[in-house]
Amino acid sequence: MTSIDRARYAALYGPTIGDRLRLADTDLWLEVEEDRCAGGDEAVFGGGKTIRESMLQGSRTAAQGAPDLVITNVVVLDHWGVIRCDVGIRDGRIVALGKAGNPDIADGVHPGLEIGPSTDVIAGEGRILTAGGIDCHVHFICPQIVDQAVAAGMTTLIGGGTGPSEGTRATTCTPSPRALHDMLLALDT
Repeated sequence: MTSIDRARYAALYGPTIGDRLRLADTDLWLEVEEDRCAGGDEAVFGGGKTIRESMLQGSRTAAQGAPDLVITNVVVLDHWGVIRCDVGIRDGRIVALGKAGNPDIADGVHPGLEIGPSTDVIAGEGRILTAGGIDCHVHFICPQIVDQAVAAGMTTLIGGGTGPSEGTRATTCTPSPRALHDMLLALDT
């Protein structure tokens, strides 16, 4: 039986049980607690990889329930734990966490993760997938608050303001259509 060392495995397929990941440039570390991808039978996209016709891509159509999108070998961070898995998305919603592939040739494929010809793939190796938060009280003082919000896990910001003014510091209201236009323009840069 062929084997590879842990470092090489992590470089190719992402971390597995017991591996630790550093969160960006912080001193916070995650440890993978569970791995739902079968070692040696991972779904991998690209030239000469396993997600192709008659291998881990089966014949299940979208009408038969194949996901619209599969994110492969990603580390999922949620309130219930840290796992490595494939993630299936259908109609804009997560439908399954587990092992993706073709159940005709691979064991343990989750029924919601049967890759079909119309399934798109995002390679999640070495990446972290987590829920985004909503901050519904934001004083839009400067565009840089978006960087801070994203670093804190926020994906949706609700609030108002016009930039570095006393009104913005005191309230989350935008006083005019022009001020709203200018703030949206600043956030686009």
